[in-house]
Amino acid sequence: MKIKFLGAAGTVTGSSYALTSDSGQSILIDLGMFQGTEEIEKLNYLRYDYDCSKLSGIILTHAHLDHCGRLPIAIKNGFRGKIWLTAPTYDLTALSLLDTAKIAIKDDRPILFNEKQVFKTISRFAIVKYHQKFKIGNFEITFFDAGHLLGSASVLVEDTKSNSKIKKVVFSGDLGNSPDSLLMPLEFIKDADVVVMESTYGDKLHPKSDPSEELEREIIEIVKTGGTLLIPAFALDRTQKVLHLIKHLKAEGKIPYELPVYLDGPMAQKAIDIYLKYFDFFNYNFQSELSKEPPFYFPGLKVVMRYEESIAIRTSQETKIIIAGSGMMNGGRIVAHAAAFLGDSKNRIFLVGYQGEETLGREILDGASQVIIDEETIFIKAHVSHTESMSSHADQGQLIDWLSNIKGVSKVILTHGEDEQRRVLADKIAETLSINEVFLPNLNQEIEI
Repeated sequence: MKIKFLGAAGTVTGSSYALTSDSGQSILIDLGMFQGTEEIEKLNYLRYDYDCSKLSGIILTHAHLDHCGRLPIAIKNGFRGKIWLTAPTYDLTALSLLDTAKIAIKDDRPILFNEKQVFKTISRFAIVKYHQKFKIGNFEITFFDAGHLLGSASVLVEDTKSNSKIKKVVFSGDLGNSPDSLLMPLEFIKDADVVVMESTYGDKLHPKSDPSEELEREIIEIVKTGGTLLIPAFALDRTQKVLHLIKHLKAEGKIPYELPVYLDGPMAQKAIDIYLKYFDFFNYNFQSELSKEPPFYFPGLKVVMRYEESIAIRTSQETKIIIAGSGMMNGGRIVAHAAAFLGDSKNRIFLVGYQGEETLGREILDGASQVIIDEETIFIKAHVSHTESMSSHADQGQLIDWLSNIKGVSKVILTHGEDEQRRVLADKIAETLSINEVFLPNLNQEIEI
């Protein structure tokens, strides 16, 4: 078999891998968007280095844009098969792609695809359940819960007609930071010959701090100063977790019950509606809560849909929390809020997720005293805090633990991580596991496995 790495090779975005069997059949695992710096995002507009008409099928691991955001390109480039995914991934991906197409038009950005092409893509979606084996040609495929996002999957692919010893390949997708406050834990896979594994946090361990306590501290401080707490959060998963924490803090009397919380963005509201459809995908504690009361709504929550309403928030002098996207602050409504609030020492910003290289979020996290937003220099006087305890990605220890449970692995291929994170994780795998080969591919490189 051969694998071609069409994304997430030396970056944390753009996941896309073409797997070709000994008989010449090919499937694609993910087709994600490159996100982050201007230079990285330019990769989205280069010619896709694969003939999509040759693909027998596409597997989608989950609905984050860095895994699904270029799917319409496959249709434009001749793909005629099905795109296999879980039911929640179906709904969340449709939401993400349609939102992306609308934003590109509204913001006068280069058009990667339009709504018509998104609907053509959605028409190819085919739902599959966890543990339900299905075939694409000679490939037999099984999804396992990756514990990362509602409906996320790790994928076991077996070439039933392989001419070599390499028959089973696992694609981790993005692995979750289990145990998770909402989701089922990530599942272990029994055996494989080759593993293609993400490495986002391959160089570190997440702190053992309680995210609820960290969030409580931020809110208490903002109540003292009478300012605004900004929380950049992606619409899928992170926003739901933040809202769930705030709900409990209010219910337990740890923060003011009527403190205004603005959820600024229609996509986040639509994502919540999708989340509430999929009771069985949540862990048992959250299922119990969900059966009794709405888990993401509470007194003081105000959902902001129209952009005019978003502007009005910035003129309000009340003590408040604003939750808005994007999570890395490389776009979305959070950027305008940052320009309005970062220059005042009574305000705070709480970064609750990964901040990609050269993004506005990373600049702020790294201690920049000033940033440029819409050609205006903003001097940062607001207090900056960061937590990795809410991360939806497995850390180094969790990655090693997941990998160690897969028996028979002769080669590990590390993707979806910056080069330093990949190198550190490769050394850790060599040190702790008896695996002969760890490989770090380059973009558009194809290798025999």
